[in-house]
Amino acid sequence: MQTTTQKAGAGPRRAGRASPSSRANLLHAAVFESAKEVGLLQGERTRHVSFRAPPALVEAAMRETGVTSASELGILALAALAQPDPVSAFMRQTKGRLGRDHKLDY
Repeated sequence: MQTTTQKAGAGPRRAGRASPSSRANLLHAAVFESAKEVGLLQGERTRHVSFRAPPALVEAAMRETGVTSASELGILALAALAQPDPVSAFMRQTKGRLGRDHKLDY
């Protein structure tokens, strides 16, 4: 039964669980920090990048990340794309290998 203080369709909040916006903030903070560590954010912002994008895509990306500036959104996107993907690197390095204790069951 729904209480009067609970929004319709809203479930109980779980302790220790971050909200979507705080998870997005942590994620893009991590992306910026990683880009900074490898020197991608050094120097002045002198390179101009311009493109047209569907409004729905820009709005969804801003909503998802919490970023309110198109310039900051572009920098976040570029920083995320410039980072090496640790999962794909791991998969390339371990392709065709199984762990020492792995047994195939037939």
